[in-house]
Amino acid sequence: MTAIPNDARGCAARNLSAAVESGIECPGCALGPGTRLVFEGFYKVRFQLGDAVGRSVMHAGNGKMLGGNSAFAHIGTYEKTNEGVDVVIKTVRHNPDPNYRAMAGTDDATLLAKGWADGDLYRFKGELKELPGVPFQSVMTPITEDEVPIAGGVGEGGIADGLYSVHLRMLDGIDGGLTGVVLLNQGRILGGDAAFYYLGSYTAAKGRWKGQILNQEHTPAKDDPIFGGHEVGIGFSGSYDAEEAVLEATALAGKRSLRLTAALKLMHRA
Repeated sequence: MTAIPNDARGCAARNLSAAVESGIECPGCALGPGTRLVFEGFYKVRFQLGDAVGRSVMHAGNGKMLGGNSAFAHIGTYEKTNEGVDVVIKTVRHNPDPNYRAMAGTDDATLLAKGWADGDLYRFKGELKELPGVPFQSVMTPITEDEVPIAGGVGEGGIADGLYSVHLRMLDGIDGGLTGVVLLNQGRILGGDAAFYYLGSYTAAKGRWKGQILNQEHTPAKDDPIFGGHEVGIGFSGSYDAEEAVLEATALAGKRSLRLTAALKLMHRA
């Protein structure tokens, strides 16, 4: 991974302020045709700290970065600059399973990184406050806009917008489940974990909600006997209060129809 070239930085400085909101490309610059100048969106992420590699999902919007994976939520902010984007992201554990070890050696860590556009990707370099001198790098790949669902309707007393942990388990004596994070935002669901991303929509009012989610791989998960290798459609209904939500659902995984339940806990209000 290389730093952004000086001539590309100059082009970004000249064009970013005008292009970032409109989404236009940067014609003829060293970043190359089709370079993504709008940072806002939903991404799958591959990151590396020293020799350790991890994966997650992330949503960027309104100066906030909200995402995570199977054990940790990633909660942060970003600031656009003439050279790209500066980020500060904190990790917060949501899954107590000790088999998911913290890459930094501590559950609470803070990342400081600088990013730049590389075609449709965003690349970052930085380090953790807790591990100075240990290099961090990541690549954020956008989930295409045509995959993002149309939002449902949220009525009076609707469920709070924000980043939730989600712990899903199978019913009827079937072993298995998923843990991850979901961002609920005005009727839209964006989420995921280390291997899958979740896209969906919901309606909510007066303590009850229902919706649908499509679970898909962003990284091959052949070892997962239920969700690996499938696009899994999930229809759900349930209840919520100010801090938590629960649901029961039916999932279609290949030719199998499965029942499941899930618990969500609010970790950060959007």
